[in-house]
Amino acid sequence: MIPRLYLNRDIKKGDTLTLEREHRHYLHHVLRRRAGDTVIVFNGRGGEFHARIAQLDHHQGALFIARHDPVSREMRTAVHVVQAACRNEKLEWMLQKSVELGAASIQLTGSHRATLRLPAQRRDKRLARWRKILVEASEQCGRTIVPTLRWHDRLHAIETRGLCLCLHPVSACDWPAMLPRLRKAREITLAIGPEGGWSDEDLTTLRGMGFEPLTFGPRILRAETAAPALLAAIQAIADAGDK
Repeated sequence: MIPRLYLNRDIKKGDTLTLEREHRHYLHHVLRRRAGDTVIVFNGRGGEFHARIAQLDHHQGALFIARHDPVSREMRTAVHVVQAACRNEKLEWMLQKSVELGAASIQLTGSHRATLRLPAQRRDKRLARWRKILVEASEQCGRTIVPTLRWHDRLHAIETRGLCLCLHPVSACDWPAMLPRLRKAREITLAIGPEGGWSDEDLTTLRGMGFEPLTFGPRILRAETAAPALLAAIQAIADAGDK
């Protein structure tokens, strides 16, 4: 398998790019690549680039950009995930799988029953770690963008686009009834509650922002499972609609 690297810089055909220490170590020591091997790089600005390792050793590394491929592997429907904060290990799993399954953006938010609080003094460090998870997941799964990630202390601060749905098991539209609207939607904002579910206050806030409650069947999904499950289902609907 050809390695993929995300490089947050301008890239064009014919460039020779110097590798940062982290990427140099990954290619040289972890993957055991050497000069002449092929690497795919992307910068999130459209498509990906096929590159050749021009130099690689303990101290230096460089890639020659041979060609650009305008490929896109994004979902036809842009799904923006809003996840109420849950325990960190569950949250990190959700982030990774949501990227793999095509989330266009991810917003993390506080809520009445959120089990993770993020004080301002720890926020930058934690967000940097989470963004690294998004980058690594995008590299691994073949995406050519890295979804944006934002944190909101309050639920009312989240941004919404398109059809707005919040997962809730009571007094909600069921999945089959929502299918016609899901098929037509070009953008969906999908709000997932914390481990204890949305509180009445949360639901009032969400409804005031235009969210409609949705149930995804008779079983209750875990907080970290819901977003990946719904992303996969929406992807299947989009794929079926293209045929």
